[in-house]
Amino acid sequence: MEAKTPAESRTILTDLVLPGETNPLNNLFGGELLARMDRAGSIAARRHSRRIVVTASVNHVAFNHMVPLGSVVTVEAKLSRAFNTSMEVVIDVWIEDRESGKRTKANEAIYTFVAVNETGRPVHVPPIIPETNLEKERYEAALRRKQLSLVLAGKMKPAEATELKAIFQ
Repeated sequence: MEAKTPAESRTILTDLVLPGETNPLNNLFGGELLARMDRAGSIAARRHSRRIVVTASVNHVAFNHMVPLGSVVTVEAKLSRAFNTSMEVVIDVWIEDRESGKRTKANEAIYTFVAVNETGRPVHVPPIIPETNLEKERYEAALRRKQLSLVLAGKMKPAEATELKAIFQ
């Protein structure tokens, strides 16, 4: 399989926040935002793998700012790392000011997707080659996050998590 860059998976979804998507405070429901992030992330993972993908986990979500009714919301997703069959996708959420057009980062998330065949069995995905400094940082951090998840799930012994141990030494 030929390696790809994170830029090849970049996905941008832009939409408005409508009344039926808001809570009693007229802000976007968190679950609605999660669904938007899941869609953008799955498109990015599919672009990288060119396979059917399923959401394996939501590793991190930060709801840093409310997203008010009528906001223009942009969800940007891009692969940070590809493993054997799984892919980590970093998702940034931006709100556009209605008058100035200035964009503010409102939320962020990290999702993991697994590429599968038509019967739902995991299949291998191409490796990724990070290009920018940010992509390289996210690439390295992805392995630490994966090891931490495996240790917490009891699928890896802490002594085997070499990338995590290196942080504390």
